[in-house]
Amino acid sequence: MPDTPTSPGPRAEPTPVEGLVLRSTGSWYDVRVGDETVQARVRGKFRLEDRDVTNPVAVGDRVTMRMEDDGTGLITDLLPRHSKLSRRAAGRRAGREHVLVANVDAAWCVQATKLPSFNPGFVDRFLVMAEAYGIPAGIVINKADLVVREDHAEDVAYWQGLYESLGYPVLLVSAETGEGIEGFRERLRGKTSVVAGPSGVGKSTLLNAVEPALGLRTGEVSEKTRKGRHTTTFAELLPVAGGYVADTPGIREFGIWDMEPEELSAYFVEMRAYLGECHFQPCTHDHEPGCAVKAAVEDDEIAPERYLSYLNILESLREGDVGR
Repeated sequence: MPDTPTSPGPRAEPTPVEGLVLRSTGSWYDVRVGDETVQARVRGKFRLEDRDVTNPVAVGDRVTMRMEDDGTGLITDLLPRHSKLSRRAAGRRAGREHVLVANVDAAWCVQATKLPSFNPGFVDRFLVMAEAYGIPAGIVINKADLVVREDHAEDVAYWQGLYESLGYPVLLVSAETGEGIEGFRERLRGKTSVVAGPSGVGKSTLLNAVEPALGLRTGEVSEKTRKGRHTTTFAELLPVAGGYVADTPGIREFGIWDMEPEELSAYFVEMRAYLGECHFQPCTHDHEPGCAVKAAVEDDEIAPERYLSYLNILESLREGDVGR
């Protein structure tokens, strides 16, 4: 009697694999799995789990995914994040959180000595974000080679001294001459860092100087607007100094995400010592009498430029326009 063919049993589910998200193009992600990079998409249900976030998966995320027959991956789960850096989304998604990068070890705000000039408003918004998320932050001032006049050198030295006095490392570098590049490379070594700043400050040129093999596309500053042209299209993690650098699309200003006006002063490090000394509690330090923070400004214990940044951010928080 001939053997009766047996029907195959149920197909075994593929074993999930873990990976690191290196690049996001909106609908597809490049995920590093071991020594390979796999293109992956997000499971539909997963995409709907958090409607307050524009991007359910961000660069820097650790994910689990299922490998498909065509060699692509399907991201099924997001592993816990130890940190993130976000901004408020603009345009038709305004009011929602946009995660710039996850699992960040350090955040560096890039500025320039000129073309464009140092922008303390941008820096202070960036530092507030880093303080709010508990991410160690620092400042890189690029284009040191453009400092030629004595009065301009004094301006740069003032900003460097101010932020160093607050405990933030400030590196003066030149991507053109190589000044300070090795020091910056050592700061990045073995970490996942975000490097961000206004367009035109030379982020891509700076990263190329740190890691020449990157070959990032760079742009010039417009002679008409004095603003840089965007050169980064998608957020991605770049291998640098044994770690990664998050290269984020050029944006002119960060928005402060999910913060109440009365919380803001806690993220200005020099104000913390005075917060319990104000006559009124809570105090927003702009109109209340008996305010210890305002008294510290008058006594030159808090820099007026930082206090002005505080007032500008405070007003934008009150108006709900935190990205202006």
